[in-house]
Amino acid sequence: MSERVIHLWGALRPLVGGTAFVKIDAATIAELFARLIERYPGMESHIQRGVAVSINGEIYRDNWGTPLPAGAEIYLMPRVPGG
Repeated sequence: MSERVIHLWGALRPLVGGTAFVKIDAATIAELFARLIERYPGMESHIQRGVAVSINGEIYRDNWGTPLPAGAEIYLMPRVPGG
């Protein structure tokens, strides 16, 4: 497994020292969340409230078993309610 670059929305940046992205070694979205919480405990409440993950422009809101391909553009975004 190799590190993925994870881009963060503004509200998460103070929780990681103000940077726009972090590098995390994770194979799936679920593993990404677990590693983020492990490394940055302050993120847990944001993740529990709801986070959407964009992988190469496709947005995932619930399928946390989705793989994180090497070299993918990965963004964490606030989950927007509605349908």
